[in-house]
Amino acid sequence: MNAQTSTPTKIIFDTDPGIDDAMALLFIEASPALDLIAVTTIFGNSDIDTTTRNALYLKRRFGLTAPIYKGTGKPLTRPRNPSPTFVHGENGLGDVELTGHVPDQPEAKPAHQAIIDLARQYPGEVVLCAVGPLTNLALALKADPEVATLLKSVVIMGGAFGVAGKPGNVTPVAEANIWNDPEAADQVFTAPWNLTAVSLDVTTQVVMSPAYMEALAAGGSDAGGFLNEISKPYAAFYGGRDGIVGCCVHDAAAVAFVIDPTLFTVRRGSVRVVTEGVALGQTCQKAEGELFGPSAWDDQPIQAATVAVDGDRLLKLYAETMKAAHG
Repeated sequence: MNAQTSTPTKIIFDTDPGIDDAMALLFIEASPALDLIAVTTIFGNSDIDTTTRNALYLKRRFGLTAPIYKGTGKPLTRPRNPSPTFVHGENGLGDVELTGHVPDQPEAKPAHQAIIDLARQYPGEVVLCAVGPLTNLALALKADPEVATLLKSVVIMGGAFGVAGKPGNVTPVAEANIWNDPEAADQVFTAPWNLTAVSLDVTTQVVMSPAYMEALAAGGSDAGGFLNEISKPYAAFYGGRDGIVGCCVHDAAAVAFVIDPTLFTVRRGSVRVVTEGVALGQTCQKAEGELFGPSAWDDQPIQAATVAVDGDRLLKLYAETMKAAHG
């Protein structure tokens, strides 16, 4: 939020709902620091029809006013990877019953064009927060390269830089959002906008425990109860695979960066994404000031990658924001 005017920051949320996406979307809606002006959908946690339906469901159930724009259903150049139903369920939201859903339709305009048009409508004012594969962003860049200079900033949940003992979650070196469309990710990291990657290096350090989720639900709000319900299968996945008690705060951490960047420590440098071979989807940063011979990192934009986080403050921010909005 702008300290002088207290004007909320305009935000576009590019998302593939998704359990942690729902947590992040309701966080945006609850925060007085943010003004959600559009939700754009992307494949990833489920196919594009399912993620778009989930966004429309969340909009109706929780009274969101932002329009929903449907994005692309496939990567730029390669086949779509199977949906991780073992993480997010067959319906993308932990297989909880989506009661009372009315099959609304998204806006007619495609997601990448909505991003372009809103960036042109509000030059220098809009933060694009992307928490799924980055294909919509790459399509926006292709259709209108100037979009990179019109957005205030881009904050993504994605990448893994190996600085905190968690280099990947779908391969030993790759994070899922990047791995799902590495060509798009490489284009996004090398575009001349102000980009921060909120990476697995920090998101895996922040865990919403079962007690934390129960406390969110204890206020009696529909949002808290819903988030507690969908978190249970998500926590079961993390417990079974990683021994974590609770849910890693992935997508909501990217939203937290938009609200309060001081929660994080970042490392700056040019970033490239591996687009072939055994390390497909790996994000590789050449830290600013490091000297090497000529390489693919030369003359690329300097972007930021998160390397540390104040997890306690982040969890407090999320809980207090949700409580203030929902009682």
